[in-house]
Amino acid sequence: MMLNQETKDFIRQHLTDDVKKLALKRNNNPAIDLPLALQQIEGYQTALKKLPEWAAQEGILFPPKISMEQCSSETTAKYKQALVLRLMQEGQKHISQGQSIGEKAETTFFSDRTLGKMADLTGGFGIDFSYLAKPFDTAYYIERQEHLCEMAEHNFTILGLKQAHICSGNAVDILNQLPDLDLIFIDPARRDLQGKKTYAISDCEPDLSILQHSILNKAKISIAKLSPMLDISLALTKLKNVNEIHIVCVDNECKELLFVQTQSEQSTIIPNDDSPVFFCVNLQNNQQSIFTFSRAKEKNANCRYASNLKSYLYEPNAAIMKAGAYRCLTECFAVEKLHPNTHLYTSEELIEDFPGRRFFIEDSSSFAKKEIHKILQGIEQANLTVRNFPETVAVLRKKLKLKEGGDSYLFATTLANEQHILVKCRQIK
Repeated sequence: MMLNQETKDFIRQHLTDDVKKLALKRNNNPAIDLPLALQQIEGYQTALKKLPEWAAQEGILFPPKISMEQCSSETTAKYKQALVLRLMQEGQKHISQGQSIGEKAETTFFSDRTLGKMADLTGGFGIDFSYLAKPFDTAYYIERQEHLCEMAEHNFTILGLKQAHICSGNAVDILNQLPDLDLIFIDPARRDLQGKKTYAISDCEPDLSILQHSILNKAKISIAKLSPMLDISLALTKLKNVNEIHIVCVDNECKELLFVQTQSEQSTIIPNDDSPVFFCVNLQNNQQSIFTFSRAKEKNANCRYASNLKSYLYEPNAAIMKAGAYRCLTECFAVEKLHPNTHLYTSEELIEDFPGRRFFIEDSSSFAKKEIHKILQGIEQANLTVRNFPETVAVLRKKLKLKEGGDSYLFATTLANEQHILVKCRQIK
């Protein structure tokens, strides 16, 4: 993809303009490739929020809108970069020195010393590759679409990735030609031939359940980026040597699942009853919350249940909800669970570092008409959530005659004694 000077000038002049309005204007200069210019302007505007470091580099080329929407964000790419550095430089330990499974994890950043060889089997636009490749001596970008390879070669030059080797072709064929690697990264395409989203491993391209044997023979460590909609339990029946699973959320929205696999005969990560380790990650406001646990820890946890509501209410973040870390939260934090199937917690004292939303309980009631009328007095709109409750938000909102939004938070839920209650809260920022 080449831009002539007229097209470059047009892009530079209209970088912040409304793309839809620009598309309607008459182009009096035939030398300007208007569709390509509009693609670059729209891509740049998306990158300002999603990829600020790339947006700051003059000359970066951007793909069509759908590719920009599907590519990793800078936030998640940097998390993967830190993950790789830990795995490679910390002897592939599950968690940092002195931590036990089921604790809040700390992220460690490392020196700039270079590592060995890595390959990204599904290069795409190259966001993940550009961050993962930085600490390696040699990095192979593999992509079957020729136009993406050309774009990657251009962009990687601007980004100073001198270690990048562009390989155009099928990942399965090229994999066999590569030397032994320290790391393989793969992000199977999650759309079918009709463009519909797919989630199951066997429905993605390439099929990781088939390719994993070749990957594990070639690389010491592999990281697979999979759909946040994937059934984790089902995935574990398809994938071998999974030592870590990272559920990565941004602003409490689940964005991706990362499955870390290792060569069992070479790995210093020894599979055991506590393997795989789950990393529940929420990246928000330049900060991160990471909670680690294993399913053995969750199964054996002595879960504490509340006999009644206390002063504070807690809702676990999306990563913990996806991973199913419900029981062990009561062992790691001084909280009590409301009900075996109610994934809400309460405490008398505020738990500042609870991994999720925190609320001060202002009032609560049963669903008797008089009590409901009293608790909702003066409230016309509220943020309504149901947890382990027989009605949906839509149905309950209609019954309570409440508009959506405002500063009030209401939780319709069930206590350990099976009583349905409505809890009125104020969120603690």
